[in-house]
Amino acid sequence: MPEVSSYAPGTPAWVDLGSTDFAAAQAFYCGLFGWQAAGGGPGSGGYCMFQKEGRTVAGLAPVMTDAQPRAWTTYVRVADADATVARARRAGADVLMDPLDVLDAGRMALFADPTGASLALWQPRAHHGADVAHEVGAYCWSELQTRDRAAAAAFYRAVFSWRARVADEGPAPYTEWRCGDEPVGAMVEVGAEIPPQVPAHWLVHFGVADCDEAVARAARLGGVALAGPAGTPRGRVGVLSDPAGAVFAVMAVRPA
Repeated sequence: MPEVSSYAPGTPAWVDLGSTDFAAAQAFYCGLFGWQAAGGGPGSGGYCMFQKEGRTVAGLAPVMTDAQPRAWTTYVRVADADATVARARRAGADVLMDPLDVLDAGRMALFADPTGASLALWQPRAHHGADVAHEVGAYCWSELQTRDRAAAAAFYRAVFSWRARVADEGPAPYTEWRCGDEPVGAMVEVGAEIPPQVPAHWLVHFGVADCDEAVARAARLGGVALAGPAGTPRGRVGVLSDPAGAVFAVMAVRPA
């Protein structure tokens, strides 16, 4: 896939991982996806970039306190972070981080939707987002896992003008988020098999050539398979946790 130079407003443009152990995170994800790690010095506040063949694909951020989760975060590209946060607040969000400038890279904010799932906003300046996406070894999808699809649909329609389009009315309805005519993510309702203490969350997916092989490789690197591999409307998916407990998914995509 050609290098991405910009993202439309309302589109996921970036993902990063919060971690306390950069060496362990770099060893795991570079081993799993063939990434390289760059940066992480004091000039960037300790922030590190994961790269694929010299193209930036994701970030690695230092976690400052034990209360902060070790988790992947999805960033949605917006034209105005302050205005978007104001809409989110009116729609019932809990604003976890008010808009702030990240050096000259852009402006960000973080909120939890009314169902409890956290999502970040990104208003780009020097950093437009990932240089490559939707291919093997790169971010390809984010899926909201929630216990209240109706509340989530109303919230994201108000904040991003997303439409919730049910793609499969089977035993487990699968809803696509659409920004205009483009699919930008999905939503599934958490089933009774998920413990109630597991909060609603956005599950970040990365593209792989072979889902089953990637799940096996993750286990060899110290990860844990939580679900699958199994078929979904978007492709074959396996849900994993890394050695520090951060949850993510791998999805089979065609090589670029």
